[in-house]
Amino acid sequence: MHVQGSAKYIDDMPEPNGTLHVAFALSNVAYGKINSIDIKSAKKSEGVHSILLAKDIKHLHIGAIVHDEPILAVNEVLFFGQAIAAVLADSHENARRAAALVSSDIKELEAIVTIDQAMTKKSFLDEPLVVSTGDPSKAINSAQNKLTGNLSIGGQEHYYLEGQVAMAIPTEDNEMVIHSSTQNPTEVQHLVAHVLDVPQNAIEVITRRMGGGFGGKETDSSQLACICAIFAQQCARPVKSRLSRRDDMLLTGKRHDFVANYEVGYSNEGLIQGVKIDLAARCGYSLDLSKAIVSRALFHADNTYYIPNATFTGFLCKTNTASNTAFRGFGGPQGMLAIENIIEEIATSIGVDAIEIRKLNYYQKNTKNITPYDQVIEDNIINELSSELIEDSNYLIRRKNISQFNKENKYLKKGLAFSPVKFGISFTTQLLNQAGALVSIYRDGSIHLNHGGTEMGQGLFIKVAQVVANEFGVDIGRVKVSATSTAKVPNTSPTAASSGSDLNGMAAREACLRIKKNLTEFAVSHFSSSKEDVRFQDSMVIVANKKIPFNEFVSLAYLNRVELFSNGFYKTPKIFFDAIKQKGNPFYYYSYGACVSEVIVDCLTGEYKLLAVDILHDVGASLNPAIDMGQIVGGYIQGMGWLCSEELKWSDSGALLTTGASTYKIPAIGDTPEHFEVKIKPNISNHENTIHKSKAVGEPPLMLAISAWLAIKNAIYNADNNIKTGLNAPASFEQVFFNLNKNLK
Repeated sequence: MHVQGSAKYIDDMPEPNGTLHVAFALSNVAYGKINSIDIKSAKKSEGVHSILLAKDIKHLHIGAIVHDEPILAVNEVLFFGQAIAAVLADSHENARRAAALVSSDIKELEAIVTIDQAMTKKSFLDEPLVVSTGDPSKAINSAQNKLTGNLSIGGQEHYYLEGQVAMAIPTEDNEMVIHSSTQNPTEVQHLVAHVLDVPQNAIEVITRRMGGGFGGKETDSSQLACICAIFAQQCARPVKSRLSRRDDMLLTGKRHDFVANYEVGYSNEGLIQGVKIDLAARCGYSLDLSKAIVSRALFHADNTYYIPNATFTGFLCKTNTASNTAFRGFGGPQGMLAIENIIEEIATSIGVDAIEIRKLNYYQKNTKNITPYDQVIEDNIINELSSELIEDSNYLIRRKNISQFNKENKYLKKGLAFSPVKFGISFTTQLLNQAGALVSIYRDGSIHLNHGGTEMGQGLFIKVAQVVANEFGVDIGRVKVSATSTAKVPNTSPTAASSGSDLNGMAAREACLRIKKNLTEFAVSHFSSSKEDVRFQDSMVIVANKKIPFNEFVSLAYLNRVELFSNGFYKTPKIFFDAIKQKGNPFYYYSYGACVSEVIVDCLTGEYKLLAVDILHDVGASLNPAIDMGQIVGGYIQGMGWLCSEELKWSDSGALLTTGASTYKIPAIGDTPEHFEVKIKPNISNHENTIHKSKAVGEPPLMLAISAWLAIKNAIYNADNNIKTGLNAPASFEQVFFNLNKNLK
């Protein structure tokens, strides 16, 4: 249905009679005191029903962890584009026209916009986070070589195809149904109940599907749902809102941009002996999920490397910008880029291929396998995976060919880079590692499945349906997956952290096993057989070599009063973490991958082209290789966009300047290489007891694109070996040009 374009999204749903529409009036300053908001002209505009200001909302504040985000600005505005009023009208167009007529008198104050400004003014949302092991100061000071530097890592707009959208429909007895494009229906339910001052059982949140999420709908969907619900409660009519692309980009958070400052000590061979990395993140005006995101950045600042002496420090910078939020990788990509840049810098200083430095510093098996946060790595395959990709991609031959090409060409230079990925799988907040499912079998043998995960185009519903079909030995066409609903499976975790299949697949399987137990016991009793003689396969139930069509067996079970539905519940084992000491096992297991990228750079203009990509990725025993392949390719392209072309820009006063496709460049098909070889590592399974021994695939592939950025960095170095200052991310054409021509900057 997704491919055919027939899948229905919220904006495709027929609107109930009398539906009203919401649009927001946004602030035009980043920080200031609100003197007045004038809504007189807006109220007279065509079709306007009512207008909300902050003073009209009883329970004004919401938030993912703490309620520190006002639904509408009160007394002061804290970022450019913050909602200051909400207009309700009889159509989407009339609501937008009226919202444009809302005027405000705001005394502008000096805004804190950049990370450097926040660090200088000590503007933080919380205390710094520290992950540390050994004595890095001593190790660095006693090392044969030392290296210091800094790296600016840009943010990223989610740019989901379907923008933020919600519809609130009052039902009866002060109850309400919310249709929300959200990765986190339970959080929307809880926050809507909070602002309406009703119990959570009065609110049902339904998510049939999203047109993309990438983390941008984990927490940011709540504001729209809450404002629709408030209006719907007041007027007792359905209320809907969908954001324009500009308003969406202004109102919602992005991937956190970081500044990494580092100091490293290493041997003459390139063995890292000690490292200190300070990772300062632009979090925005409120906390959102920043603490967990910065924490994950610290957990991935080692990537695939054993570092016996390390201190990783994370700073949560409070700025007058939209509150940054979850984005595919959740801080992991930023921490990983920092250490990969360091590896490249060490290789450059010694004068060897960076692959040698990587191999020298890799985690090993049974030794050198303890992370800075004290988790023992039990499933390390990065050494063999790297060797396999280096051979498959002809890396060493291509390196020689590129060297020859660069000698023969003055203005065109090629770059080649290899980068590995080790990504921890699980929510780092322990309580989120749980899931529920509900499976029902009807008399005709058809199966109905509901679980707490949400579908955003990643194929989760198909994977979990496959799990159910496999347990009953039937064709997947027999399984229907219904919309995610808080009325069916309560207290669900967000579909995030790459854990959707892990959690919901296991919960669904548990529900199936309970039903199979009922059916098996019935078969044993009814046919005077033994448990060992009962099998479910090929749409049949086989009892002591007697084959009964599945639907006939189910009908027979129903007639004999056998329970044909069950819930299932799963919680991830082996996870524990001391947040004070920053020690423990935040991850159930790791996913691994490696990538080789090749680029060509025009040294006169800074323009470059990605020529070739070779990927080898570990997904364990794949549940669905086609879906996993799509996630690997899509993850790489999105990561390439983050590191190469997607550049967020703010004015000095804090106005976001990149608010649409004309100013913000996401990758197009022309940006992808003609040579794009992707291979799922064969003959491997997860050593932990995950669903059918599979591994998560949502986030890890994004970080494979670090190799593209490193290849650009390598090409710049190949153009001029005297260029010692580092490349920042994203490596836009302008960034590359000025790195090649520093005297012009």
